[in-house]
Amino acid sequence: NTVSNLIFILPPVYGAIQTYKDGLEKRYLAAYLCLTAVGLGSWCFHMTLKYEMQLLDELPMIYSCCVFVYCLYECFKYKNTVNYPLLFLLITYSFVVSIVYLNLKEPVFHQIMYGTLVSIIVLRSVYIVLWVYPWLRGLGYTSLTVFLMGFFLWNVDNIFCDKLRALREKMPPVVGAVTQFHAWWHILTGLGSYLHILLSLYTRTLFLKHRPKVKFVFGIWPVLLVEPPKKL
Repeated sequence: NTVSNLIFILPPVYGAIQTYKDGLEKRYLAAYLCLTAVGLGSWCFHMTLKYEMQLLDELPMIYSCCVFVYCLYECFKYKNTVNYPLLFLLITYSFVVSIVYLNLKEPVFHQIMYGTLVSIIVLRSVYIVLWVYPWLRGLGYTSLTVFLMGFFLWNVDNIFCDKLRALREKMPPVVGAVTQFHAWWHILTGLGSYLHILLSLYTRTLFLKHRPKVKFVFGIWPVLLVEPPKKL
């Protein structure tokens, strides 16, 4: 459950470096780095199981989703513009959720607030791939499907935790390891979130008339390469 957080850390670091090299907008650099922060916080929590480290896991989930919302809803604006009302709303949302959660200490509250942000992201993503850039449906639906698979396995692990533990004791160590559904939750949601950033960045660079291309490192891992617009 600790090591599986590497998927939240290494690919987004690469994405942040590539975004910086391509000279793209800083909000996408922030999106990648926020995803990395989620992975680092989750790593610390699962390594120590301390409450303070749990906050480093859960609160960055809210902050990163707020960055994702801003990026996705600002895809079709002119370059170097700032939507101050939306920025203020998202910062206020993050602040209020943090204060309430620190005092309430209720996981369900955090889950509802996180789920609300995810729902907003999904609705906007569906709008983009259905009516704006239909050729991005593959990337959009893959991102959503992978994320939902992780969410499903997380729930299975929560509901059947005792039964799964008893079952693992009867399995060979390697087989038991691959049934750690919480680790799969990390892997699948990490991949789904990473793919979402690719979708958002692809949409943004298309609008700005860049030439984005998804390529696969070693034929496996997707990365976005962005070429500047052609000069007339």
